[in-house]
Order: sequence, then C-alpha cells, then structure tokens
Amino acid sequence: MAENYRRIDALEKVTGQTKFADDLHLPGQLIGKVVRCQQTHARIRSIDISAALAIPGVVTIMLATDLPAHTIWSTYPILTGERVRYQADAIALIAAESEQAAGAAMAEIKVEYEPLPAMLSIEEALQVNAPAIHADSPDNRVAHSHWPVRKGNIETGFAQSDIIMEREYRTSHIEHAYIEPEAVLVTTDWDDSLIVYGSTQNPFNTRRAVATATGYALNKIRVVQQPVGGSFGGKEESMGLIAARAAVLCLQTGRPVKMVYSREESITESAKRHPFRLRYKVGAKKDGRIMAMEAELVDEGGAYNFQAQFMNWRACVHAAGVYRVPHVKVDVYAVHTNRVFGGAMRGYSSPQIIFAQESLMDELAQELRMEPLALRQANFLHEDDATITGQVLTEPVNAEKVTLRALELAGYEQKRQEYQRQNPEAPVVRGIGFATSFRGCGLGAEAPDATGAIITLQEDGSILLRSSLTDMGQGLQTAHAFLVAEELGVSPERIAAKTVDTSAVPEGGMTVASRGTFSGGKPVIQAAAQIKQSLFKVAAQQLKCAAGELVAAEDWIFVGKEPERKISFDEVVSLAFWNGYPLSVTGWFQPEPVEWDHDTGQGKAFPSYTYGCVVADVEINKITGSAIVKQLVSVYDIGRVIHQGAASGQVFGGMAMGMGMALMEEVTFNKGLVSNPNFDKYIIPTAMDMPDAIYDFIESEGNSGTGGAKSLGEAALEPVAAAVANALASAGYRIRTLPALSESLMALINERR
Repeated sequence: MAENYRRIDALEKVTGQTKFADDLHLPGQLIGKVVRCQQTHARIRSIDISAALAIPGVVTIMLATDLPAHTIWSTYPILTGERVRYQADAIALIAAESEQAAGAAMAEIKVEYEPLPAMLSIEEALQVNAPAIHADSPDNRVAHSHWPVRKGNIETGFAQSDIIMEREYRTSHIEHAYIEPEAVLVTTDWDDSLIVYGSTQNPFNTRRAVATATGYALNKIRVVQQPVGGSFGGKEESMGLIAARAAVLCLQTGRPVKMVYSREESITESAKRHPFRLRYKVGAKKDGRIMAMEAELVDEGGAYNFQAQFMNWRACVHAAGVYRVPHVKVDVYAVHTNRVFGGAMRGYSSPQIIFAQESLMDELAQELRMEPLALRQANFLHEDDATITGQVLTEPVNAEKVTLRALELAGYEQKRQEYQRQNPEAPVVRGIGFATSFRGCGLGAEAPDATGAIITLQEDGSILLRSSLTDMGQGLQTAHAFLVAEELGVSPERIAAKTVDTSAVPEGGMTVASRGTFSGGKPVIQAAAQIKQSLFKVAAQQLKCAAGELVAAEDWIFVGKEPERKISFDEVVSLAFWNGYPLSVTGWFQPEPVEWDHDTGQGKAFPSYTYGCVVADVEINKITGSAIVKQLVSVYDIGRVIHQGAASGQVFGGMAMGMGMALMEEVTFNKGLVSNPNFDKYIIPTAMDMPDAIYDFIESEGNSGTGGAKSLGEAALEPVAAAVANALASAGYRIRTLPALSESLMALINERR
C-alpha cells in the first residue's frame, strides 16, 4: 500500500487559492444568460425580443436562427426555435454588460406557445399510439438503447427450478448536487481561435459542442479545464451546452463572455441519474442454486439522449450481479419522456441495478427460508466461472472474501440474532443487511479505453505531467504523480500535474467509468519508463556501468550492488538535457480489441472487476417513519491501493451518496416541471447524517489495471443503497421503490399495524 503523501492540490484548495471558473475575469467581458422555455412540451409560435433589446446594457440577443452553425449538438438543442421538449430547452441567449441588465432582458422576452401532449412516465411513453417525442423514436424508445443478454435456455432454466419468484423495483431521478454549478468563460485568441475556460469534466467533448455551434474546426478551439468543484458525471452534457452558448455570444459580440448557472438553472437543465423500472423473474432450486433469471430493465431517458445506449450496455452486463446463472434472458432499453434527461452519474446504472438484484437475492432467500449469506455463497462467482455474458473470469474473484470480511467487521451475525429477538411492537426497531457487488473496470467493450499522457522533464529536474483525463476532485493528479515518482525514483513534490488543455495533450476519451487510474495511469507509467531509459543511459556513462545495473530511488540513481556509486537525479537530467536526450514523452495506452455479440450479449465485457460489500445497520422510528443509518461497513477488493487517503475518501463519499439515494434524494415534478430545484427542497446528506463508518481494502495480485490497481470511485457508492434497503427489510419493512422516504416507511408501518 502506498504511503499517504499529500495531495498535489490540497494546499491551494484549503487556503482558497484555487481559481475555479467563476473566479476568472477578463477585461471587457459580458455576462451571458440563457432564456429557457419553462414548458413541458410545446411548439413555439412566436418570440418577441424587441422590448428586451431596448434595455440599457443589453448588447445582443440571439435566437436559433442567429447561430453561426448547427443548433443541435448530439441530440441536445443549443437553441431551439420550433419545438421544446422539456422545461430547460433554451430559446434565446443574452449578452449584457451586467447581471442586472441580463436579468431584466430575460423577463421582457415574450414567447407564444402551442401546448403539446406530454409523456411524463415510463408507462405513458410506452403506451400504444403514444405521441412520439422524437421522429427517430416513433415508439418513444431511445434509439440504440436496447441491449439484450441471452445465455442458455430460459424456459429450461425455469423448468428446472423448484421455486419461481417475480418482483418489480423502481428508482428515482437523482441530482448530482455538486457544490460548484456550471461555469464558463470564453474569449478569442490572437488568431481568432476560441479559448474556453470551464469547469468541465470532459474538455474534449466540450470542444465538440463548441465546434458544432460555431462551425469552427477543432484545431481552432482550445478548452482549458479549470479545477472542478464536483461533477460525478454531471458536467458532460451541461458543460457542452453552456460552453457552446457562451462561444456563439463571444463571436457575435467580439468580446469575452462569462456564463455561470444559478443552482436552479443547474438542476433544471443538467442530466440526472436515470430512473429505472426493474422487473425480475428468478428461478432456483431448493438448495438455493439459481437456475434462471429473466429481467426487463427500462430506464427513463428523458427529453434527449447522449448516455442511455452506453449506460444500458453496462446495465446488461451487471444485471444478474456477481452470481453464477446458467440460463439468462435480459433486455435493457430506455424511453423518451418530456422530463429532464438522464445522463451519466456515479455508478452509471449499477446503483439502480444492484438495488434491484440484491433486494431480489434477499427476497429469494426469504422464500427459500435460507439465510441471505448462505444463498449468496451457493451462487457466488469464483475464478474460472463464467459471467452471464460468457466471460470466463481469470483474475482474482473475491466476492465471497469481501463479503465475509465486511460481515466480520460489522458484527453482522451477532447483531442479526439480537435484532431478531427485539420486540416488534417497540417504537424503535433495528435492522441489519448487506449487499455484494462487482463492477467492470474502465470502459470495457463499451468503447475503446485508449488514453494518453505527456511527461516533460525540465532542465532543473522538475517534472511537468499532463494527462488526457480530468481530475474532478477525486485525486487523479495525485495518483498519477505518485506513479511517475515511483517509476523515476523521485519525490512526488517535484512533479507539477496540470489540468487538461485540449491543445496540449492528445484526446484520451471521457473521464468516466472509474478509468482515471485503472486506464489513465498506464500511459503515465509508459512515458515515465521511456524517460527513465534515457536517464539511465546518461547515468551509466557517468558511473561507468551498464544501464541494467542501475536503480533509481530517493532522487538518486545508483548502481544496485554498489549504492555508494551514485549520481543525483538533477545532475542526470541536466546532462541529458544538454546532450539532446528526449525528455518529453507521450505515453499512449491502447487496450486489446474486444469481441461483443450485440444480439446475444455474449463476450468479454471488461478486463478486470472490482468486488465490494457494504453492510448497513439501520434504526427505524415507527412513530415518525424516519430511518437512520447507524453504521456502514464497506470492504472492497481494488487490487493495489495507490493512495490510502484518496481511496478512503472515495469510500466515505460513496457512503454519503448511497445513503442519499436510499433514504432522501429524489427530484420531484409538478406536471413535468422540476419542483425542487434548490437545496432547500432537494435534500442531500450532510455530515450530521453520516453514521459510524468502517472500511477495509483487500489487496489482490494478478489484476490488469495500472500497477495492479482497479477501479474504486463508482464502486464505493454502488452497493450502499441496496444494503440500506436490505437492512430496512430485515427490520420488517421491504422497500421496493427508492428513496425510502418517511412517508413510504410510515405507509408500511401502518399497513403492518
């Protein structure tokens, strides 16, 4: 396990020196604003901007017809002048000298609408002859979002089963709730190219959006990522839209344009975690062996789609959990509605899927009169077993190991027996439950997991590190710096890790799928290893030995068998620089090609998997209906731990976010319009809600990630809500729709009475 060295960005952040996008200012900058329709579904009949243009300080107002290039990026309207499909569709852009002038202009724009029928649920969207929201989706199913899995023969599997059980589970819209709303500042360079500074999770995708709106070639657009105040997947589509809008205003006015969303704008426009309707049918033997599993998983894509086709692939891979199932039939697809669109959020379908299938496992155990652990042990995947996609697992499979360790740390068996003896009529009751999960690391067969990094040594021995992937606060720069330091044998303090600049690094794909270290660390090590070869050649000449005899450590290069023969790292770098050795190297990781059969859902889905288990201990107040999580225990097999502090931070953050999903977080709607667009009504966990938190990591060898490390960021969240739900059920209250609000629990309490 790596030492717990200081994070690269720690001092600046805790002292307030870090400059986020909203901290930037340029001389002569204008304030940009977006006018949104606030309609669920309608056709635009007319837009009158004359009164708004007359307001002092208003420089320009742009409509869809004024855009220099396309009005649509991917499937999202940068501006629309014909039809609006949800409340945050943009109908006009304003550039003004001040916030006050821009706000006054927004209030003066007059729009006449013709209301259209609105689809506000999965069921409404799937009705026969339901009005189509998009022409290319006549049945409202999101194009290319259907992912099937077919393994064995489902009829045979159910025929071989002694018990067959069917259940339906649901999850809600979840807001990312990052501290920093979307913010961007756009200006032009000396050659009329565009420079975009923003809080973007994916600078290269943001660049594509700007290119779409402006008609500029990609090499005329430079996106510079500012430090990101949280994202969790949310600053992909929304940052592309805000950057594109600010860019066209910049070109229209010839002045820098700054655009910062309010919290209400951020929540109403930005993507949400997809709500799911999850229907399962499972067949098992009396001894607990699962023989068949059939699932129909439908998620609400909302008004537009950028993610469902990718997210649903991951959902199909993980649909049966970390269990052996010989006969499988899974269908995953998304539907369009006239509500806020679904997008990437931490876990990327797995939290919803795990809630359903781990609830299903506990319910099946109850039907079979088995203990939840015994049922899982009868079905856990092990090495050389095949997943439901037919992938034979050759790396360490530690699902059972992490489960047993988590149950041990939680005192699960003792508490379970104690809680079974409690008075069911008592006003306060306790329950304990757990959930086990696995997560495919990186992009897998979803898309090429290629990415890059550049390392440059300066003549004074300092090191410049640039990755193609974004640090969003998860500590990626620190992890990469440690990998460079370890490879070169130097202290991490001499390394400056920079944020992504699209003109300075090769495009390396999205910073998603917990791939930052798992995949992104590989080109970092490659580049460092190439530089080390050059340094060892120079050092070998000075020390009069073979390069293969050398070792680098603690800022020195020395002969391994004669450590007194050494030369400082700084001296070697200076000599290499003045003798023309290459000290700037681009590393590039290209994964092996994968095979995937779309029709059957068979193939090698991921190169490696993270295994985790969470145990939740909850207390239910039967008078108020409230549930309090008293303890959470998380154990993960993440291969090698690169940075203990960052890893533990991911676990604690995952606990908080999972608790929110389980008990309190839900975007609510009134006729399709978001009714809780700020944190006064959208409730998230605070430090006061955090329970006693215990964690542990099981390190395993033989994994394909960088230096043996596997993914953690999303895995740390994924089983939490399922564990809380199973704990509630062990206390007597099975919740099949999340979140388990006090109203939902109170209804179950009254029903039992």
